[in-house]
Amino acid sequence: MQVLLKSVKVIAPASEFHQQTIDIYIQDGVISAINPDLTLLDAPLTTVEQPGLCVSAGWLDLNAWVGDPGLEHKEDLQSAALAAAKGGFTEVVCLPNVEPVHQTKNAINYIQNQTRLLPVSFHAFGAITTDTHGKELTEMIDLHEAGAVAFTDGLHPVQQADVLVKALQYVQFFGGLIIQKPENTSLTQHGLMHEGVVSTQLGLKGMPPLAEEVIIARDLRLLKYTGGRLHFTLISSAEAVDLVREAKKQGLPVTCDVAAYQTAFTDEEIIPFDTNYKVNPPFRSPQDREAIEQGLQDGTIDALVTAHRPQDTESKNLEFDMAEFGITSLETAFAVANTYLGPVIGLDQVIAKLTDGPRQILQMAVPEIKAGAIANLTLFHPEQTWTPAEANSASKSFNNPFYGKNLQGQVFGIINKSQVVFNPNFALS
Repeated sequence: MQVLLKSVKVIAPASEFHQQTIDIYIQDGVISAINPDLTLLDAPLTTVEQPGLCVSAGWLDLNAWVGDPGLEHKEDLQSAALAAAKGGFTEVVCLPNVEPVHQTKNAINYIQNQTRLLPVSFHAFGAITTDTHGKELTEMIDLHEAGAVAFTDGLHPVQQADVLVKALQYVQFFGGLIIQKPENTSLTQHGLMHEGVVSTQLGLKGMPPLAEEVIIARDLRLLKYTGGRLHFTLISSAEAVDLVREAKKQGLPVTCDVAAYQTAFTDEEIIPFDTNYKVNPPFRSPQDREAIEQGLQDGTIDALVTAHRPQDTESKNLEFDMAEFGITSLETAFAVANTYLGPVIGLDQVIAKLTDGPRQILQMAVPEIKAGAIANLTLFHPEQTWTPAEANSASKSFNNPFYGKNLQGQVFGIINKSQVVFNPNFALS
């Protein structure tokens, strides 16, 4: 494989080439040369030259649900890899909530073996508790040795304080990370959207921010008691941001992320009863959106995630109260973040929250853009406008509220694992 990237602008704040427009020569999966003007005569050679093209370290998604094994009709690893590549992600971490749950060495090995030849690198979270039921701890040391990158019950938050305490203590033997989706499920039971004026007007049971905040407040106290490392995924409220900010000021080893789509809408802007806007946590108030933007700006929120939740038609084409939660968002996460957050936090920060942030949380090395480094790169055009459409989706599922909406920022392709994947729909609008 020989690829020449001509006149690409580097977006990588830690790189000596940040904000520079350069040529990058990649040979056999390794960055062979970097220069303002490379002229190569070697053949065969794939030359990429596109005005306005940018390059960064490959993006990593810290929160994706892929229904493989057991629920492949919604998404399998192959379709997820295609969607991830189109969306600019070179690495994806899979939630454990499949059939069977990621709670054995064989389950972790399955992800590794099934994706070895794919252009996207897949990692697996191990479950904290057996069947993610929140009661008995799994053999987390064995899962860690098998390759689990962190531990979470994923879509099923740990409700019992004693279980979380034991988990935080257990993973300290190997420096592991516990990830918690902050939700008191007794307060959100039967909830359908953000609890507020709009939910009252629509006659829908609300999901109060309090459900998120009481878990964060509790778990931060537990973290202070036990030690260890804790990450909150998919925070959504202003108070949640404040709680994490204060905990960081106190020196607690806590991090958090937010779904890239969370600031695209508020509960006042969603189309009523359109199930593609039904997500958990829900789109919240304008005040919550503003707090999330501030949290991204000041570093309280460490990463952006896709929160990819593919749902088949039978799970979404229902009455609102019966439909499943979730958005299929691997392909649109960057464009949504760039469109709605870019003007607020800037392109550099958007990219940092997709590259450095997730890897620092997982204590992984950030791919470098320098001669001799393995090529793990994302190519994108931050100014290119396009319109996502079901007909062009690589995912098996089509539950996405951004279909038909103009977005700014499109992925050109990825380079990873000695493979080059170009977005066949680049520049289509």
